Amino acid sequence: MKEVLIIVDMQRGFLEPGRPLYCGDEVRERVIPKVVDLAERKLKKGAQLIFTQDSHEPEDPEFKMWPPHCIRGTEEEEIIPELSGFPGIRVKKRRYSAFYGTDLDRILEELEPDLVTVAGVCTDICVLYTVADLRNRDYQVQVYADCVDSFDREAHEFMLRHMEKVLGVKVLR
Repeated sequence: MKEVLIIVDMQRGFLEPGRPLYCGDEVRERVIPKVVDLAERKLKKGAQLIFTQDSHEPEDPEFKMWPPHCIRGTEEEEIIPELSGFPGIRVKKRRYSAFYGTDLDRILEELEPDLVTVAGVCTDICVLYTVADLRNRDYQVQVYADCVDSFDREAHEFMLRHMEKVLGVKVLR
């Protein structure tokens, strides 16, 4: 079985203290070790890793809603040190879904995965929209509940249920 692991936005801008959209110490402690372990296990089984990176221009319209974050060429845009040494394809994105304005469609068409596993942050934002677009393209998708997280715990739990019941994602708990 060919598997792809998409690691969504595990970046310094979301997972290091002092950043404008820092997900928090609890998220950092809960999700980073789990995602590192998942990446190691999937690589050993031959999965292809894809890292998405939120990447914005300084005047991005998104900053009307969110504080400026992950601006192209800054430290915030970088994958966190715990994962930066892993091999994988990097996909820089400007919007919530990793498909919007990127080459992810083409990459997945070339890889032809039987299964796509998704991990990362934030469950209720970029993970959700990427997962929804994967399902809209008829990929089989699974999410490990302990390998995704958000600064909004209630939204995190709600979106895991939504992914499972509405999108048909296999949520592993």
